[in-house]
Amino acid sequence: MIKARVTVTLKNGVLDPQGKAIEGALGTLGFNGVGHVRQGKVFDIELESADRAKAEADLKAMCDKLLANTVIENYTVSIT
Repeated sequence: MIKARVTVTLKNGVLDPQGKAIEGALGTLGFNGVGHVRQGKVFDIELESADRAKAEADLKAMCDKLLANTVIENYTVSIT
C-alpha cells in the first residue's frame, strides 16, 4: 500500500478570487498583518501497489487527466 498526497495550487499570475476573499475575511476577524492568501486543494490517495515508480507515474497521470487543470494549476506529488 502506497500513500500519497497531491497538492494543487493556482499558477503564479492566475487571479485567485477565493484567496482574496479569505484574506479579507481574516482581516475582518481580527487577524491583522495577513497578506497575499492563495488557496488550493489537497488529495490524500492510497494506491494498492508496491511499485513506487509506477505509483508516482500513475499519480502524475491522475493529475494531468483529472485532479489538476494544468493550464492554470500546478501540482506536487509526495509519497509518504
